[in-house]
Amino acid sequence: CCRGVESDACAPIHSPTEMQLPMNVRRSARRSSCLARVGAVAGATALLLHVARPWFAGRESTANFVGTPNSLRSPLNRRFTAVATATAEVAVASDQITDEEPLHVLVAGAGVGGLALANALGNMPRIKVTVIEKTSAFKRFGGPIQLASNAMMNLKELNRELYDKIEAKATWTGNLTNGIKDGIRSEWYAMFDLKTPAADRGMPFTCVVERPDLQEIMLAELGQGVVRNGAGVDSYTHLPGGGVIANLDDGTEVRGDVLIGADGIWSSIRATMHKNEVRGDGSGATYSGYTVYAGELNYKPTDNGEVGYKVYIGPNQYFVVTDIGKGRYQWYAFLAKPVGTSKSEASLKSTEVVDGCAAGNPAYLREVFEGWSSEIHDIIRATRDDEVQQRDLYDRPPSLTEPWHEGHVALLGDAIHAMMPNLGQGGCQAMEDAIVISEELKNLSRRSEVPDALAKYKERRLIRSASVQGLSRFASDIIIRGFDTPAKISFDDGIKFENFGYAGIVTRMLQPILPVFFQVQFSFLYSDYRNRFALDLGAAVGFLVLGGIPLLLFSAGIFDTGILATLGLEGLVAGAEGGGVIETLTTIGEETASLL
Repeated sequence: CCRGVESDACAPIHSPTEMQLPMNVRRSARRSSCLARVGAVAGATALLLHVARPWFAGRESTANFVGTPNSLRSPLNRRFTAVATATAEVAVASDQITDEEPLHVLVAGAGVGGLALANALGNMPRIKVTVIEKTSAFKRFGGPIQLASNAMMNLKELNRELYDKIEAKATWTGNLTNGIKDGIRSEWYAMFDLKTPAADRGMPFTCVVERPDLQEIMLAELGQGVVRNGAGVDSYTHLPGGGVIANLDDGTEVRGDVLIGADGIWSSIRATMHKNEVRGDGSGATYSGYTVYAGELNYKPTDNGEVGYKVYIGPNQYFVVTDIGKGRYQWYAFLAKPVGTSKSEASLKSTEVVDGCAAGNPAYLREVFEGWSSEIHDIIRATRDDEVQQRDLYDRPPSLTEPWHEGHVALLGDAIHAMMPNLGQGGCQAMEDAIVISEELKNLSRRSEVPDALAKYKERRLIRSASVQGLSRFASDIIIRGFDTPAKISFDDGIKFENFGYAGIVTRMLQPILPVFFQVQFSFLYSDYRNRFALDLGAAVGFLVLGGIPLLLFSAGIFDTGILATLGLEGLVAGAEGGGVIETLTTIGEETASLL
């Protein structure tokens, strides 16, 4: 299941069959081709480690993501300040962790991951928690967040009372109809069953919760004085003999035994640890090549109460609609665009109503999705311009070679494994991080054991989080760059062959494979949600054999030469070998199109 968002728009508006990717987006696609392969083999560690390496070869990096603002001055200037010499005078606590001298854990950031960690540690003996949050006070802001079954189960086992409060605010979607629709014809293309994998494991179904509600509930569970508002962590300094000082952006300092960076994709903790910039080309974050328009509104479609989530696929873009409860719906339009088109293409957005769609973003999207399903047009038509936001989508490569921790400091959630929103697993994986960190810290008897505990946290989380990262990017790449309107033979008014180009044929060929792929995908996500290496081997093998390999073959253009020979294409595989997804599809697609 895909979900949530964090992701700009094109020149002349073409019909779906005429839409072409801009040259710079095609270049970006080449750089990210290996990411698609990562997702296809998420259940296989060796292949994951192999295909993720090109992430570090130097993709184009820019930054324009909505996140917590931080100083843009060099982290080297932040790191080597007078604070480093002043810390020697700070009294160091004894190594022994006691009731009188508990382990003091600093959490940078009061997002979902940071609050989950604070709640997990809050009731543990001999542990004190301080959450350091940049904003001056909690304000209701943000839309719904998906909590998949793995996240809900973790919450349920962590604190039943907390879980019950969250459940009371939830809208269940995992027990409804969910799937992919033909974006042109409005026909169901493939269903994904979220219910069975959860029910088989006795897990709660996937749901959506308003992010402000979730944060408010988690904050209420914390004691007075746990959250320190008004200044964020700018950098940190190691204390001699152990411990850490968090240097805040207002010039103050907070001392602790452990510092966990839960400060998002533009993490200052990560920048300090990795010795790079918070934002910009050297930050390590990369623009995905996709922008997203997100709308949230009161709406009642004909399938209200029956369908939780539907993805409309078509050429070079896709559209998502999800029920978020209480008569409200959220939709997303994912487009392959250069970075920054919210500004560079603002002049393309109509200042007049278009087919009943409000001026601005709705009118623009109505034209972008010209020729697509009337169901898409209906919900766009019902949306006001002030109910639409556009964001560029950024993620990070799996941190296979970069550190997750340094001494008494570690990273959590988007700070270490920011991912595309297509699986709705960003917040869920942050919660898994929080549970593992709390488990590794709770039984420590000495402060000197903290570095080993944080190393164990990385060992338990690295492969699983990297697999989900790769799979999330794969989902984006394959849906936008691989899928098309499925080929179809129509018998209305005689025999008619619809969209019998290469991509249309392959999209149709994948139709029977995808339900099986989804089944093993969710089995993989819902197994070992506690990261105890009790990996569902059947799910992993099934993911690779039944789902990953066919999609990997599709994305890499490696097809049976006998089949290709029947089309006169047997020489294309060798010619495309070593190319990325787009290069291979383009090469074979052009040849296929010439024969049809």
